[in-house]
Amino acid sequence: MKQAGKGDTVKVHYTGVLKDGTVFDSSRDRGAMEVTLGSGTLIPDFEDALVGMSVGETKQLQVPAANAYGPRREELVIRVESSEFPPHLVPQEGLKLNLKGPEDQVIQAVITEVSGDSVAIDANHPLAGEDLTFDIELTGFV
Repeated sequence: MKQAGKGDTVKVHYTGVLKDGTVFDSSRDRGAMEVTLGSGTLIPDFEDALVGMSVGETKQLQVPAANAYGPRREELVIRVESSEFPPHLVPQEGLKLNLKGPEDQVIQAVITEVSGDSVAIDANHPLAGEDLTFDIELTGFV
């Protein structure tokens, strides 16, 4: 039976779960994800786990925060005055923003607190600091 290797494009179903049992993402409610192994588009541990798998094989994978989205970094939480927002944008907790980084890259952030005239914006990845568990199944080759 063929085993997945670097350079192969495979289809995989996965469910990602946090320590507390919360499902943060799953392909089960949509089509299987297609990925070319070795392309660097996945968390490295996830991609490495697919290498050597055969169609129909399942596996559970533990990925520590350091190997996933890294630790939460408090320096990525900034406070700004609400007056710095454009007039058409009313700051609200949970509002997602696309900010421009120092090299014109897009940084996704979320407003985590609105207190008086002060707004806290968190540019950490939503899964930063989280250990992740994935249930994966190789469903096919492309």
